[in-house]
Amino acid sequence: MATGADGGVTNTFITIMNRSVATDSKLSLDAARRISDSAEMIMQPYHLYVERTDPTRNMARYYAMEISMTLFGEACLTRSWGRIGKSGQRMTHHFKREEEAVDLFLDLLLQKRERGYRPAGPGTGENRTRKQKIV
Repeated sequence: MATGADGGVTNTFITIMNRSVATDSKLSLDAARRISDSAEMIMQPYHLYVERTDPTRNMARYYAMEISMTLFGEACLTRSWGRIGKSGQRMTHHFKREEEAVDLFLDLLLQKRERGYRPAGPGTGENRTRKQKIV
C-alpha cells in the first residue's frame, strides 16, 4: 500500500495492473479481427421437405434434409423422416467437405423422387397447423 497525493491510501497492485497497454496480447478482444467466411460457411443453403401420401394405403410420410455447418467447421447433413404429424426419426452425417454432403443430399433426393415423394404444397407439411396435420 502507498499513500496518494491527497493523503489517502492507494493499492499499488491495482495501479500497476491498470497501466497496461490497450492491447496486451495477440489474442486480445481489443485487437482488430479479420473475418474470413469463405471456408467456414456453406455457399448455398440446402433444405428439402417432401411428402408421399396415398389415402388408399393410409400412407402419409414426410422426408426432410438440411445441410449446415457444425461448430468445428464440418459439413453436417441432417435427415428426418416419418409419418406426417409425428416426430419421426432423425439421422446426422458429418463430412470434412461440403461437396461430400451435397453429393449425398442429391443422391437421396433422387431416391426419394423415384419412390414418389413430392414437394409439399401450401398448407401442408411443415406449414400445417396442429389440427390440419394427418395423424
